[in-house]
Amino acid sequence: MIAISELNRCDAMTFNKAAEYFPPQAWFGVSAVFHYLGPSFAVLLVPVVGVLGVAWFRIASAAVIFAPFTSPWKTIRNADRKGRLLLFGLGLCLAVMNTSFYLALDRRPMSLVAAMEFVGTIAVALYGLRTGRNLLALALAVSGVFILIDVKWASDALGLFWATLNAALFVGYIMLGHKAAEDGASGGIERLGAAMSIAFVILMPVGFVQAWQAFSSSGLVLAGIGVGICSSVIPYICDQLAMSRLPRASFALLLALLPATATIIAAIVLAQIPTPQGLFGVVMVMAGVAVHKPS
Repeated sequence: MIAISELNRCDAMTFNKAAEYFPPQAWFGVSAVFHYLGPSFAVLLVPVVGVLGVAWFRIASAAVIFAPFTSPWKTIRNADRKGRLLLFGLGLCLAVMNTSFYLALDRRPMSLVAAMEFVGTIAVALYGLRTGRNLLALALAVSGVFILIDVKWASDALGLFWATLNAALFVGYIMLGHKAAEDGASGGIERLGAAMSIAFVILMPVGFVQAWQAFSSSGLVLAGIGVGICSSVIPYICDQLAMSRLPRASFALLLALLPATATIIAAIVLAQIPTPQGLFGVVMVMAGVAVHKPS
């Protein structure tokens, strides 16, 4: 017990020092990059284990990785009533958000899902606006995103439902994530680990039946673990390191970088060279972030 306690204190000091050593925008940049590596592993898994199986692997592997250094059971036990409500709310949000994300991608193009997800964050950014400069920054970022993404409405009502639910819960993740990080990066990551364990319990009866099919192949299991590491471990930890030092509105505006990051990664990794229009959209998003002044 003493060794575990000392390890947890060491982890807390490490996370707090890491959060202060680099600017929060740098941690967000790492999160943005890994946010798009996860789906590349998911491509391998979906045909074999299904959408719900991929969602299960993402949550399960992340929960297992978080557990040793966040002690989720201890965090839940020591939290007061308000703290437990936050943990349960964040856990439920993570479980349903990740599942609805993959269900939306299974039916609708990534561009539509991403566009709707970003639209949800606009409300958060607008809520925190204080100056005309930030209004200009938001206008530039939104214009750049809509140049980058070809938003097309579709007749698939169920697909749109999952995309809308994912977008709404993404806003919930931003708000609850900032609440979890109020007392610093280490506390936020401890609560994130506890919330991930709660999400794992919630998703277990839904996705494990499909995920079980992957255990016949070590390659598929490793791909599933890769989904969790790239999609939920690295980006969520980096989000907490950024959230602990950024106002909620500033973090919401930085999310405008995600389409630009996706364009750059696609060009480098997949040789999908953007059009001049796409490059112009990237420049506008970058300009919006540069103009933005944290409130």
